[in-house]
Amino acid sequence: MKRIWRDWNAYEMAWLGLFSGIAIVLTVIMKDTLFGFTVFLTGVLCVVLAAKGKLMTYVFGMYNTFGYAYLAYNNGLFGEVMLNLLFFVPMNVIGFVLWKRHRHGDKLAMRQLNRSGLLLAAVVSLAGSLSLGLGLSFIPEQNSPYIDALTTVLSITATFLMVRRFKEQWLVYIVLNLFTVLLWVIRTLDGSPDGMLMIVMWSAYLVNALYGYYIWNKGAKEAAS
Repeated sequence: MKRIWRDWNAYEMAWLGLFSGIAIVLTVIMKDTLFGFTVFLTGVLCVVLAAKGKLMTYVFGMYNTFGYAYLAYNNGLFGEVMLNLLFFVPMNVIGFVLWKRHRHGDKLAMRQLNRSGLLLAAVVSLAGSLSLGLGLSFIPEQNSPYIDALTTVLSITATFLMVRRFKEQWLVYIVLNLFTVLLWVIRTLDGSPDGMLMIVMWSAYLVNALYGYYIWNKGAKEAAS
């Protein structure tokens, strides 16, 4: 366990402590569940470790995947449920294997997409979001079908880029996190008991995505030199 904390800097520790503290306060004030808090905490650990290129991101990510799928199911976000159970569970395993293969000591070898790769990712994401949104709109219990579809497809795109070690995953995550915060704001206004905690969690993800891009941009440049 000590290896997880070995090379954390002051900013990363402060960031984790701040958002964990906010989550504890919200859990108490809003009488949220301990389960919801554990989903939040493992999610934060997962994204911070991803920004640092650590294999343990996939360990915490597996728990968070199942936990978040359960919360999404209870809130009628079926696109999020399918994404987590049918995609993130196997991708956690695949990502762990691929990251373990491409390491130099304790460091992950990071890469950069070319322009054609970026264009392809954008076109596929847009087309996939529109198609899935249309399909979800036919489910009577579905809430916010097109936003749910967009966050689902962007998550898939970002995860593929992540397991392939491309720094551009973080640009996708920035857009994804913005829309997911909006999604949970809507659910909170509709009375979701877990909504506020999820807003804080995805806001933390947004801050981490900005930091992740900074770290991976440097890592990709070092790998290319």
